[in-house]
Amino acid sequence: METIYTKNAPDAIGPYSQAKVVGGLVFTSGQIAINPASGNVEATDIEGQTHQVCKNLAAVLEAAGSSMEKAVKTVCFLADMGDFAAFNSVYGEYFVSKPARSCVAVKTLPKNVLVEVEVIAEV
Repeated sequence: METIYTKNAPDAIGPYSQAKVVGGLVFTSGQIAINPASGNVEATDIEGQTHQVCKNLAAVLEAAGSSMEKAVKTVCFLADMGDFAAFNSVYGEYFVSKPARSCVAVKTLPKNVLVEVEVIAEV
């Protein structure tokens, strides 16, 4: 098992790693819309936050020797299911291979963001 870290994605805000590689797969931790350059959540709308989340995931996957195109499964968490269509619009720009996916609404996300996404991908 290999632990993945890149400065091109936000540092973990708890006792976990950005990702783990095992058995030819990379398992990312959920990424939220923190800009790794500033350490802050800058976008205030679902579209902007989804773009930042996907950029963070791309950086983690790249550090693991993978990519968005190799995604097998995603799990998506939305603070408001009313954002589903807008989220899908941006998500579809990044996950063009259409991996399997779950998407659920949750009461609250870390730092009160609007979206969090985790990925399982081939290395």
